[in-house]
Amino acid sequence: MSVPRNGDPGTAAHADPRRWWGLVVIALAQLMVVLDATIVNIALPSAQRDLGMSDGNRQWVITAYTLAFGGLLLLGGRIADLVGRKRTFVIGLIGFAAASALGGAATSSGMLFGARGLQGAFAAVLAPSALSLLTTTFTDPEERGKAFGIYGALAGSGSAIGFIVGGLLTEYLNWRWTLFVNVPIAVLAVFGAFSLLHDRPGHAGVRLDVPGAVLGCGGLVAIVYGFSEAQPRGWTDPLVLALFAAGIVLLTAFVWWQTRAPVPLLPLHVIKERNRAGCFLTMALAIIGLFGLFLFMTYYLQEILGYSPVKTGLAFLPLTVAIIVGSTQISARLLQRTAPRVLMVPGMVLAAGGMLILTQMTVHSSYATEVLPALLLLGLGMGLTFMPVFATATAGVAPQDSGVTSATVNTSQQVGGSIGTALLNTIATTSTTAYVAAHLQNPADRTRIVREGTVHGYTVAIWWAAGIMLLAGLVAGLMVTAKAPRHGAPTDTPVPEPVV
Repeated sequence: MSVPRNGDPGTAAHADPRRWWGLVVIALAQLMVVLDATIVNIALPSAQRDLGMSDGNRQWVITAYTLAFGGLLLLGGRIADLVGRKRTFVIGLIGFAAASALGGAATSSGMLFGARGLQGAFAAVLAPSALSLLTTTFTDPEERGKAFGIYGALAGSGSAIGFIVGGLLTEYLNWRWTLFVNVPIAVLAVFGAFSLLHDRPGHAGVRLDVPGAVLGCGGLVAIVYGFSEAQPRGWTDPLVLALFAAGIVLLTAFVWWQTRAPVPLLPLHVIKERNRAGCFLTMALAIIGLFGLFLFMTYYLQEILGYSPVKTGLAFLPLTVAIIVGSTQISARLLQRTAPRVLMVPGMVLAAGGMLILTQMTVHSSYATEVLPALLLLGLGMGLTFMPVFATATAGVAPQDSGVTSATVNTSQQVGGSIGTALLNTIATTSTTAYVAAHLQNPADRTRIVREGTVHGYTVAIWWAAGIMLLAGLVAGLMVTAKAPRHGAPTDTPVPEPVV
């Protein structure tokens, strides 16, 4: 995806007095995409009961979205270049709204999973278009800096808004409204796009790397599906092993094809640079743990501690606040005179420390004394890590690679979320099943044993998440060798959308 830089020929929007209203439209669409990564989390226990999902399959409500989003994001950027950013923005909005309506009306778990996958696919078209429209709407460096600040703040607060809105809609209406709510938002954004946004026509010379998208996305789907099937079948089942083998073969073929493709989806020189590769890997590993935690803590707070959906959404707020504080008040201040890994390594150690506290959870744990301190540590650690990852990954890239680089950071987030949710959910459900089988002696104790086994499964998975966080810190320490930057990043550098 090519992103216009300062100095490019201006568009009609350059002097348009309504351009700030155009920013509202772009930010509204982006908020919808980011919000959808968390809004359904709070509704998931209700949706699982309503549609009769198994514990092993429930993770597909999350992973179908993140897999399609991450797997198709780079292709979505190319499509925006080919047919025009405003056109793909509108198509993305309409498709996202239709997929949301389909998911809200789901009568089976398969229908919901399919709708979530469609949402992710249209989000992959919508997100790059929104970012590119922002750069073409605001060509003045000072105005563009302000626009990116507003855009980043809204994207960064998306998860907090998602948790709270998800809780309110689930508790006072129905879990289906966490999906239906996207329809009026998208309709408003479509009307706003037609009347307020301007764009150049697409570039007929742009070529789409469809084989690359099929190989990359297919490989990821095979691996995530393998993780989900490991729970009911076992890790050594022939189908599970075949899925993992197919995933590895497809991803290997993807890498090979990227060296041969006329216009590769992911130019390999972007990820060959040591610091950039270290940032992508650190981000993916960090998000593996974070997304798994979202899933477990949602169920723990609602099913074990008996929280309402609204109270559950509010319980996640300290985590989001801590991430924002860590990013804006600590990392942003220190990054200009500190090597990135000096922030990233302690950040991952702090996050792992928060995870370790959560491994001590029981059915009787207190939120104030055991859960809250862990969420604060985790949030600060993530905040310390996210900012230097974004800054280092996008620093010093050639103008023609700026779009694909920022999209690759986003892809590493979504892929990490997909793998983390599938892997850790499988570990948790497998551990729960083993615990119940080993401890259930008297049928009269079944309810108590199942509750204890459920929490035991969560804590085992969180142990794994803590180890993955420490691995992320090790990767950052060994691979990210960049020195402290001498000056701030330019205001026109593309800003990857924050996950939280």
